[in-house]
Amino acid sequence: MKKTKYLSLFVLGFIFYSCGNNSEEKNAGFSLNIHQKDHTFQFQDTLKVSIANKNNREIDSIVYFLKDEKLGKSASAEIFKSILDFKKLGNQTLSAEIHSEGDIIKLQQEIKLLSNKKPITYTYEIVAAYPHDTRSYTQGLEFHNDTLYESTGQYGRSSLRKVDFKTGEVLMIHELSNNYFAEGLTILNDKIYQLTWREGQGFIYDVNTFENIGSFSYHDSKEGWGLCNSGEKIYKSDGTEKIWILNPETLAEEDFIQVVTHASVVTKMNELEWVEGKIYANTYQKDGVAIINPETGAIEGLIDFRGLRKKLGNEDALDPLNDVLNGIAYNPNTKKLYVTGKDWDTLFEVKVKEK
Repeated sequence: MKKTKYLSLFVLGFIFYSCGNNSEEKNAGFSLNIHQKDHTFQFQDTLKVSIANKNNREIDSIVYFLKDEKLGKSASAEIFKSILDFKKLGNQTLSAEIHSEGDIIKLQQEIKLLSNKKPITYTYEIVAAYPHDTRSYTQGLEFHNDTLYESTGQYGRSSLRKVDFKTGEVLMIHELSNNYFAEGLTILNDKIYQLTWREGQGFIYDVNTFENIGSFSYHDSKEGWGLCNSGEKIYKSDGTEKIWILNPETLAEEDFIQVVTHASVVTKMNELEWVEGKIYANTYQKDGVAIINPETGAIEGLIDFRGLRKKLGNEDALDPLNDVLNGIAYNPNTKKLYVTGKDWDTLFEVKVKEK
């Protein structure tokens, strides 16, 4: 498993190295030069790029693209400038299509496009505390019609639950087979969608009966982490920098955003929740929740939940590496936000406020 992974990384590294250096022999002596340290930009920065023409070939035109979006056209190899107002942030492919002496030569390099705004930092206030099952390794948490639904993980004890959040009583439960590790869940059009971690499969249930009415496979994403929905689209995290956008009818991964700050591309977004037009995401093994713009991927805010674990009654019994903050539920009817963690004995109602 690890050997295969290392081999894949080596092959990928070789491919990117070749493209990045533009193999002059293959590309008729042309190479793509990006005039920016580390090829890293922020939104609305000015891109400056030029073409090195080692063989002094005649150039008819050069067309520049960012991903599939045309940036502009140049009549020469001199510096081309463009404002980077590309909607989606993250790792992107910059390419140049050179028309020269009857040939079309294509060059490309990777750039990073980050947010141009530092995230706002928030803290929290505990409004109320409710009992939470300490055998519940929380992977997904969501309200539907004022009732709390929960997906719990671990091989041998994964489940789907309907819960009275005020008492912690489990009102209905569906236990998964021992070979499944359940992950995030979301509810849309009276259907519950539940992920599994490494099994490459998700399940669909009737929200009223928990009857299994279907399943779906992952495609480009390799793992299942978190789920949420906007009422029109389903969003899925997989542990990488990507949050996938799923077609709610077919569950096909049609697109993705990449999670970024002003300083870096961010990975390990875990449990997801849709809150008033934003995606709230637990960062795995961190005491924080990111507030993500679902159009751009930019982290617009960070909620610092440090100290919340100290309020638990079973803190000493928890694994500090695995029994972490993971569970966000927003009730759109009451406008209240709740958080918990894996095997925590408490579900907290919290109020978020700017630091």
